[in-house]
Amino acid sequence: MPDVEPASESAPSLTMEERKAKMAELRQKRAASTKANRASLVEESAKAQITARDAARLEKQRKLAEVLRSKADAEDRGEPDAVERAKNWEWTIEENDNWEKKKARKARRADYEFHDDAHAARRRYKKDLDVIKPNLAEYNRQKELAMGLAPGSLTLFNPSDPSSSQVCVPIPMMVPTAAEQRLAAENLYRDANTLIYGDSKPSEDAIDRVVSKINKDIVKKSKFSRKRPDEETGDITYINEQNRVFNKKIARYYDKYTAEIRASFERGTAL
Repeated sequence: MPDVEPASESAPSLTMEERKAKMAELRQKRAASTKANRASLVEESAKAQITARDAARLEKQRKLAEVLRSKADAEDRGEPDAVERAKNWEWTIEENDNWEKKKARKARRADYEFHDDAHAARRRYKKDLDVIKPNLAEYNRQKELAMGLAPGSLTLFNPSDPSSSQVCVPIPMMVPTAAEQRLAAENLYRDANTLIYGDSKPSEDAIDRVVSKINKDIVKKSKFSRKRPDEETGDITYINEQNRVFNKKIARYYDKYTAEIRASFERGTAL
C-alpha cells in the first residue's frame, strides 16, 4: 500500500503578500455584505412603517365614511340628531359625569389671567396635586385606628376598582383598644387646640417625589420667558395692550411733528 502524503505537504504554501491580499479581499466581502444587509433592513423597516401608516389612514377613512353615511341616512329619515343620540347612548352616567368634570376642569385651567393671590395659589395647588398624589393606603390605615376598625378593613379598598368592597369583615382580636382609637383620632382629626406639631415622618419615596418636583420647577422657571406679541424694542410707553395699540396709531400721524420736541426734552434743551 503506497504511503499517502500529508495534506499540508500537498497544498501549496502562500507567501505573506498573498495572505495579506486574501485577508483584504475577505474584509471587503464582509463590509459589502454588512452594508447590503443594513440597506435591506432599512428598506424593510421603511416598508413596514408605510404599511402601518397606510393601514391606519385607511381605517380612519373607513370610520369617517361610516359616520358620514350614518348621518346621511339619519337626515334622509328626518332625524338629523339620531347619530349623536346613538353615540351618547354608549356612555354611562358615571362616564358622562367624569367627562363634564374634565371639561369644567379644563375650562378653569384655560384661564391664564391673574385674578388675585388666592386664585393663583389654588391654581398652583391643583397643578401640584397632579404630580404629588396623596398616599391613600396610609390614610386608610390611620382612619382604621381612628374608627376602631380592624387592620385591613379599609386598606383593601381600591378606589379605581368599583368591584372592591370598602368595608370588609373585621377580625375581633385585631381591633384596636379604646385608648389606641382615641389617640389615633386625636392625631388624625386635629383642631386648632391641639398641641401635637411636627411629628409627621414622610417616607423616602415621598421625599424623593417632592425633591424631584422642586427640581423640575426650578428648571422650568429658569427656562421660562413670557412671550409678548408684537413687542417693540425701546421705551415702554403703554400700560396694557389697548394702550399700546392706541399709542401706535397716534404715533403714526404725529411722530413726524413731535420727534424733535421729544428729542429736545430728552437732551434737556427744550425751551
